[in-house]
Amino acid sequence: MSFSLNLEDRGTEFISVDPAKTPPLPADELESLEFLDLNYRTLCAVMFNHASSGHPGGSISSGRIVESLMFNRMDYDISNPMDRTADIISYAAGHKALGLYAISACRNEVVRQAAAELLPEVRQQLRLEDLLGFRKNPITKTPLFLEFDSKPLDGHPTPQTPFVWLATGPSGVGVASSVGLALTLKDMHRNHAPRVHVIEGEGGMTPGRVAEALAAAATSGLDNFYFHVDWNQAAIDSDLVTREGGKAGEYVQWDPCEFLLVHGFNVIYVPDGFDFAQIRTAQKQAMAIHNGRPTGIVYRTIKGWQYGIEGSKSHGGGHKFYSEEYLAALKPFEQILGLEFPRFTGEKNPASIEQAFYDSLRVIRRAFESRPALTRQLSDWIKASKQRLAAEPRELRANAPELAKLYEPDTISPLRRPQSCTYETGSNQTLRGSLSHCLNHVNKVTNGAVLAAAADLYGSTNISSISAGFGSGFWHPQNNPDSRLFSAGGIAEDAMGGICSGIATMGYQIGVGSSYGAFIAPLNTICAKTHGIGQQTLRHRVPGEPNKTFVVVCGHAGVKTGEDGPTHAEPQALQVLQENFPGDAMITLTPWDPNELWPLTAEALLQRPAVIAPYVTRPSEVIVDRAVLGLAPPEAAVKGVYKLLAANGKPEATVVYQGSDVAYAFVTGVLPRLREKGMNLDVYYIASAELFNRLDEEERNEIYPFTAASSAMMFSGFTVATTYRWIMSERGRHNTYYPWKSGCFLGSGTGDVCLEQADMHPAAQWDIIQEFVAGK
Repeated sequence: MSFSLNLEDRGTEFISVDPAKTPPLPADELESLEFLDLNYRTLCAVMFNHASSGHPGGSISSGRIVESLMFNRMDYDISNPMDRTADIISYAAGHKALGLYAISACRNEVVRQAAAELLPEVRQQLRLEDLLGFRKNPITKTPLFLEFDSKPLDGHPTPQTPFVWLATGPSGVGVASSVGLALTLKDMHRNHAPRVHVIEGEGGMTPGRVAEALAAAATSGLDNFYFHVDWNQAAIDSDLVTREGGKAGEYVQWDPCEFLLVHGFNVIYVPDGFDFAQIRTAQKQAMAIHNGRPTGIVYRTIKGWQYGIEGSKSHGGGHKFYSEEYLAALKPFEQILGLEFPRFTGEKNPASIEQAFYDSLRVIRRAFESRPALTRQLSDWIKASKQRLAAEPRELRANAPELAKLYEPDTISPLRRPQSCTYETGSNQTLRGSLSHCLNHVNKVTNGAVLAAAADLYGSTNISSISAGFGSGFWHPQNNPDSRLFSAGGIAEDAMGGICSGIATMGYQIGVGSSYGAFIAPLNTICAKTHGIGQQTLRHRVPGEPNKTFVVVCGHAGVKTGEDGPTHAEPQALQVLQENFPGDAMITLTPWDPNELWPLTAEALLQRPAVIAPYVTRPSEVIVDRAVLGLAPPEAAVKGVYKLLAANGKPEATVVYQGSDVAYAFVTGVLPRLREKGMNLDVYYIASAELFNRLDEEERNEIYPFTAASSAMMFSGFTVATTYRWIMSERGRHNTYYPWKSGCFLGSGTGDVCLEQADMHPAAQWDIIQEFVAGK
């Protein structure tokens, strides 16, 4: 029995580069590329030697792939690393960061020597001197690091490095976020979209989120997405990662070509990933395909090629400091170019190692100086890249989204609710529905700057309403370009978060992804973190650059999803994200009333965090008349914490709520009894811990003073860990209730039944509050 794919039916192509029919490169061009690669490979060895850390093997095996792209195929302006119309190279294989830094420094040095007028300000360069900061902390105090103001280059790529838009490294996240880059650029430019070139290895293709992301890329028709696979068969623990011919793989039973073809990619196979002629031929063929599909190029390589350590042993390991093996790795460079690297002598300490590193970097500099014709040829290619970009400007499409409008004065205000986001007393509305109305309003004022997806829950989580007025169905650049809903590859929370972060990164659009809070909060933690890292590190070279926001919709949140059982209706999701990110990276929202969604969403958007995570429930709620009930208006929620019910004079007790489930139980079942019995309480609601944290200390203390925290108890629809910030006393914590207080997961049933099991339904709340007031 055999199986084959009908590529004609699928509309894709498979090409295997034939070495016998591959035209040779002109001798002068080949000489320049070989010279560049010799410098690059040697620099990789030098960097690992002096850092005693990094990943030399994959950096070296992918080197010629990247050299050909960067010097011959990509259109970009070396003078402007922030140009959003330029082609992008994205190191999804974040462990190859050593290679990214090495080739970036080589390129910068080439231009410095042969066309210095093209270089941008130092902050936007990656110089040889910046390599002194490889895997160094920003607080490093070694002499040369300080003298040259070297960049602290992280172990995996971040936008601290010029031309890098994404923080990558966690398994598969870089692929997903790179798909997001390609998607937003394709939507904004349509037929003349910048290309996104992704560097990955076969090991990096094994995470599940990669399959999800590549499925989304093909389904969405991202023909500006190019996936370059350094197929070296070596992971950390295996030297036979995938199947190859008749040999079974130790990790997976596909080879990269099969994997990409099944996912709807064009595929070009390069049998020798070190042959510049084959590499160039494949990359030219890839650019010549115009069938509306993404393209993968699979290059067969050897990890650690000509380094002296090959295969898995070269993944995260290299030669010992100034060992004979390290010196042997330098010999080809020394013999061919007639230059000699220093040998280390004396005491080994941070300053002396740094000096030796710098002396070695100066040898690389002299190498480029010693071959001016070759250096000039390399520089001319960089000039040509700039010229090609200038010759064919990539304008934004007509009627493109304008996210900048959102942040103009008076476009939106948390204190001015749109009619579409206002719900009359007595009417029924869901939190999820209200959130979708808010984001649809944002779409309308920005002409479609919100792109949204869900894990096969577009209707269930109301995400489909975000596209109202723009078209239904899934976005496709040719078949359905107006829709604001994209396909994330199915039930694919992992990839969806990464794609949404990539969509947001360029600053043109906001990516929104939705699923059950129980699933999406933990699964999107990694991409939320990498996005936050990316946004913060970009400001090292572009001070004042605001965060680019994406939204993680934690739908069907909490106990009210009880019919689905404890696997789905669980309270832990908030603990994963709330106050678990530094600085301005994250804002979580926990509204209880659908009328709170607009003030909270608008305020969060205007605060411009890297990520917004609203927690919204599934059931329909009856809109209450807050004024008649003596409750604070919905707009009070913008402070993050507010006094929902104020005592008349001195309160008998203070009670804090967080979560729509427990708050509605209070408003509908406890509040009438308070009125009936004349009990006098201060009742606070936690609508957003992070919005509250952004207030100055004086205002925070005025809103929720320590005296309240030290005397209060709490009802929370989430976990005990989320209550400690608000409840300071042992007595208050003893009397605080949350879904798992009894020590077990809740069972299935309606939200009311599950609240009763948790002892937080109205009758139980009333009894607990009475006992607390009585001092029990």
